[in-house]
Amino acid sequence: MSDQLAQVALTPLATAPSPSLTAHVAVGGVTGLAWGAGLRSYMAEMVGAESVVTWGGTVLAVLLPAGVTGALLGWAEYLRRTGGRPHWRLLTLSPLVLAVAPLLMPGAVLALVTQGLGGGAIAFAAIGIGGGFALSGRGRARWRALVGVVVLILVAGIAATPAGIGGPDLALSNPRGVWVALLGLTSGVTLAIASSIPQRRTA
Repeated sequence: MSDQLAQVALTPLATAPSPSLTAHVAVGGVTGLAWGAGLRSYMAEMVGAESVVTWGGTVLAVLLPAGVTGALLGWAEYLRRTGGRPHWRLLTLSPLVLAVAPLLMPGAVLALVTQGLGGGAIAFAAIGIGGGFALSGRGRARWRALVGVVVLILVAGIAATPAGIGGPDLALSNPRGVWVALLGLTSGVTLAIASSIPQRRTA
């Protein structure tokens, strides 16, 4: 009996199985939805009372793309943990969903060209892809540093935008302004971190 107990004690514990593909995609999708809801709050605070929540503008153009992006990055994490697959790093482009989906709405392209509406979505997509590269640990360090600086400028611009649009109430000297600026700042940073998944080394 003692020999059997010793053998059990010296046997390495079995490695816990990694979560399934479904779990990765589901967690990524839910996380993306939460991220999108936070981003929509950032947008609403800038516009103030004029902000309107609609099926198209909010659900289809913000929440759904955020959920899809999160699900794609969850899929990328599953592939990364299981050794990768051919062309799996194309999931690096997942944040483009955030920029493309709003442009599919009626009149969105014209509004972008004439009024600049929708430019923020493009900026977030750039932050995701560029920030993911900067944080990935792959590639030449100097290029990652250069891209990282550009991403930081974009993130700083997003954090500073509410004060320019929302007026004194959203100035950084006001607690509300600090809150909204942090919403924008952390949205950019968390997207960059998540977007680094398909650019990192496989497990």
